[in-house]
Amino acid sequence: MTTDVDKSTPTAFVRGRSLLGALIRSARPRQWVKNVLVCAAPLASGQIGELDVLFGTLVAFVSFCLVASAIYLINDVRDVEEDRRHPVKRFRPIAAGLVSPRAAVVLAVVLLAGGLGLSLLASVYLTVTLGVYAAASLAYSLWLKHEPVIDIAVVASGFLLRAIAGGVAAGIPLSQWFLLVASFGSLFMVAGKRYSELRELGPGSETRRSLEGYSTTYLRFVWTLSATVTVAAYSLWAFEMANQSVGIKWEAISIAPFVLSLLRYAVDVDKGEAGEPEDIVLRDRGLQLLGVAWLLIFVLGVFDD
Repeated sequence: MTTDVDKSTPTAFVRGRSLLGALIRSARPRQWVKNVLVCAAPLASGQIGELDVLFGTLVAFVSFCLVASAIYLINDVRDVEEDRRHPVKRFRPIAAGLVSPRAAVVLAVVLLAGGLGLSLLASVYLTVTLGVYAAASLAYSLWLKHEPVIDIAVVASGFLLRAIAGGVAAGIPLSQWFLLVASFGSLFMVAGKRYSELRELGPGSETRRSLEGYSTTYLRFVWTLSATVTVAAYSLWAFEMANQSVGIKWEAISIAPFVLSLLRYAVDVDKGEAGEPEDIVLRDRGLQLLGVAWLLIFVLGVFDD
């Protein structure tokens, strides 16, 4: 004979697992792939194999995952009504009613405090970088997301701050070329994201009011300009490093897969499929192959001295 306790226990367990799964999805772990950018500066310096640098890089990665997830949760609570009108975002756990706004805010506070606290293990400068990222992201969520141009600048700064975080966490000076590539590469991705959203939702979208200030031709201009500066800055850095190296000029060779990767990504942008950059990275096998080829050649250039 089955008792009431026997019946309720599995149900509570299932509900608990469902809530836990919904909370994890609300933290958007798929977007943690963006945080791999913290490896850029340590890798470019050739010091990523050193234990203290590797430790700082890992701390920066985990800290950014925690803080970024906290921002995603707050943003989803803030935009819950708009997300419910969006064809895709309405399935997010908070918009779908699987996670209450109160639970989301509590988890966000825990993750934010945990990320900032953890970052102190690496460097106070990493904590400051994360603080700037959190402040800019919150300002974006509250009002800047509706301001054309400002909104893409703030989102692009998020990618840039990830790249900076890896350097400050490991105590590695950041070159002007690195900052230029990181800045305009970030702008290239964000402009492509807005271009895709404009094609999908239209300029009168209730879920992204800043799109009213854009046109497809303007956004094409922005991601064309940013791609041009990114390629030019990377090429100048590569030739400068190649001139200092002996033997095979791997840095100069790496320009080819780097440019091809941008061109491949631009194909998805042109199709209007770049609304979520992390989805392109995880889905596009051609882009992945080009990325691996670039990384191998880049590493050969950095460590072949």
